[in-house]
Amino acid sequence: MPPTPVRSILAAAISLCLLTVQPTQADEAAPEASVGSVIGQLVSDNLSAALLDASGSRIGEISVNNGNVFDIGVQGEDKALYRAANAIHRRTNPEVIRQQLLFKSGEVYSSRLIAESERILRTDPYLQDAWITPVRHENGQVDVQVTTRDAWTLRPYFAFGRSGGQNSGGIGFDELNLFGSGIRVGTRYRSNVDRDSLSFQFLDSNLGDSWTQLQASYASNSDGYEQSLRLERPFYALDTRNATGFSMRRDDRIDSFYDRGEKQSGYRGQSMDIEAYKGWSRGMSAGWTRRLSIGAAYENHDFSTLSDDSFAPLPEDRRLTYPFVGVEFIQEDFEKAHNLEQINRVEDRNLGLTFSARLGYASKGFGSDRDAVVLQSSVSRGFGSGADRSLMLEAGLHSRWEDAGMRNLGVELNAKYFHRQSEKSLFFASLSGSYGHALDLDELVALGGDSGLRGYPLRYQMGESRALLTVEQRYFTDWYPFRLFHVGAAVFADIGQSFGNNPVGAENPGLLRDVGFGLRLGNTRSALGRVVHIDLAYPLDGDGTISDVQFLVGTKSSF
Repeated sequence: MPPTPVRSILAAAISLCLLTVQPTQADEAAPEASVGSVIGQLVSDNLSAALLDASGSRIGEISVNNGNVFDIGVQGEDKALYRAANAIHRRTNPEVIRQQLLFKSGEVYSSRLIAESERILRTDPYLQDAWITPVRHENGQVDVQVTTRDAWTLRPYFAFGRSGGQNSGGIGFDELNLFGSGIRVGTRYRSNVDRDSLSFQFLDSNLGDSWTQLQASYASNSDGYEQSLRLERPFYALDTRNATGFSMRRDDRIDSFYDRGEKQSGYRGQSMDIEAYKGWSRGMSAGWTRRLSIGAAYENHDFSTLSDDSFAPLPEDRRLTYPFVGVEFIQEDFEKAHNLEQINRVEDRNLGLTFSARLGYASKGFGSDRDAVVLQSSVSRGFGSGADRSLMLEAGLHSRWEDAGMRNLGVELNAKYFHRQSEKSLFFASLSGSYGHALDLDELVALGGDSGLRGYPLRYQMGESRALLTVEQRYFTDWYPFRLFHVGAAVFADIGQSFGNNPVGAENPGLLRDVGFGLRLGNTRSALGRVVHIDLAYPLDGDGTISDVQFLVGTKSSF
């Protein structure tokens, strides 16, 4: 087909421009581009998403460029070690990536579905990053390229951590992308202050090329066991119309009451939780998603004293069987951010309002040991922008209304403030709190080295309520040792206190403060993208039995 007049004019203009520009080293190394591909790139760069949406064009060819762990074409990664790693890594099957796209060839182009498909792909632990771009727009069709970068998914698991004066460790392996299929399998042996555990797990998030998820796990522990099974087709996208799920979890374990970081007494807990639900939605409308679900739940918790601790306090047994109805509202207002809670990774944040609530009624006629109204609810909202200042707010509530009144009432609040001072520095503050009333004894909250108060032993204080303020000055560097870890640093201070009843504790020691500093290693190459924390924290309060400095090592999901 002869070129259209517009295409001929564009080609001539581009040719004149190319003749007057000296090529850079990258230009000289790049393969010669055809006039058609240059025009396609020009169209991609200059047509906004709104214009593409308004054009009514349909999606044409969808190409998938699934990059390996290391980009050999990038300076510093063309090394024998990285080439060997790429050679033994099984890249993600392109069909696994295609299956997660919310659009298909022949459908009307939608920049919203393009952006949401990117976000879905970036949640895959076996991908470092993902981006989707229109590469050509002509004759009423938009060709799209999906580009991903694999993460290293075979993870020998050798872990050592120290928090609150206690060591933890483990050994094992995880494969988060078995033969490039997106399936996760793994086994681990872990040891911490609570128990030793040998566990096995399986997860297929796209069972049989569908959106159905199958997850199963089993753990044999030094104090019992844990089993879980989940089969679910969730609301996987904002416009998803139906969801169905079933889950079951059983465990048998020993839990303990703490005071000043020391075990005071323990009890055995045996529990079983079963839930099934069905959900409906009319999809997206004017930037909102509204969902309705109905289902049934069974919760059974039995507690018994240990043979050497027969006079210890004991949580009350409870058995609840109830139908429930739930609602969910999601306002779509996503932004891409960098260097907030990750290091050099895209962070997808929804600044829109989200709200969910679930109401159930447990009755003796259904097999419960009491009549009770069961309530759960959560809400979140963001303000500002990650490029300047932003505030993220979250709140949650759970409770039961029984004959004796409100029981096991828990209200949680969390506020995170980010102030970007420069590309490499950020001020962060977090204020979190929880209020409890007539809590079940197995629902008490702890505060210590493993829960945000880094200068103190783990579970140093326990009670029904707590408050914690954290301030951090965060630094992000260009140091990228071995092209494996992005390095950051933080100077921090924590202030917190627990309130309310601890059935085995002495008088609450009051407000606790600490200061400290540490390194952050953001692992962009391996799956899950965890951040390694190496901290020194100095307590400013507490009694004379605690160390003058706490050394903490561990991995977390954020900075």
